[in-house]
Amino acid sequence: MAVDSPCISICKFDDKTGFCIGCMRTKDECKQWKKMKDKHRVRIINDGAARKAKLKKHKK
Repeated sequence: MAVDSPCISICKFDDKTGFCIGCMRTKDECKQWKKMKDKHRVRIINDGAARKAKLKKHKK
């Protein structure tokens, strides 16, 4: 079972964290998504909340 991309078509990257403000992935993670194993994809998705908190922290 493949893990779906978390992309929501915003695709704007924060300069400080490197995370996309839409899906919380880095540019490299977005580029490599199709080649990644599901285990790695799940880890990225599960890190989404922590990445979002980091992004908010850097926005202040």
